[in-house]
Amino acid sequence: MSIPQTILIIDDDREISSTLSNVLGAAGYNVLTASNGLEGRKQIDTQSPDLVITDMMMPRMGGFPILEHLKSLETPPKVIMITANEGGRHKAYAEMLGAMDYLRKPFAMEVLLESVENSIGKPGEAAASGGTSKLRRSAKKS
Repeated sequence: MSIPQTILIIDDDREISSTLSNVLGAAGYNVLTASNGLEGRKQIDTQSPDLVITDMMMPRMGGFPILEHLKSLETPPKVIMITANEGGRHKAYAEMLGAMDYLRKPFAMEVLLESVENSIGKPGEAAASGGTSKLRRSAKKS
């Protein structure tokens, strides 16, 4: 029997964090949570999750410093950034820093599950994509 992938959710909104944790746990993933970027960074360094789902704007440390920290790791986890922000520049910066996907809140749980499966595979499977970065709802390039 294979071990389920571990997902770390970093979000200061307890309702969002709880909902994502419940949905992903029910889907078969092992889920960890952190309420801010500093706590999340500690868990990344000690727990080595397969995927990090992080909010962009949080007190104490936001999502971008998390992405910057991940670039310094030898084997960084995949990342999905979630945000209520509409800025196209933020999405481009997240992509540059290695985010696999960028989801704007609110989003359907089916969209999140699809993004997770595209990033790390279904529970107990290896990711099929091989780490290709593909951002949802990309801004038009000029």
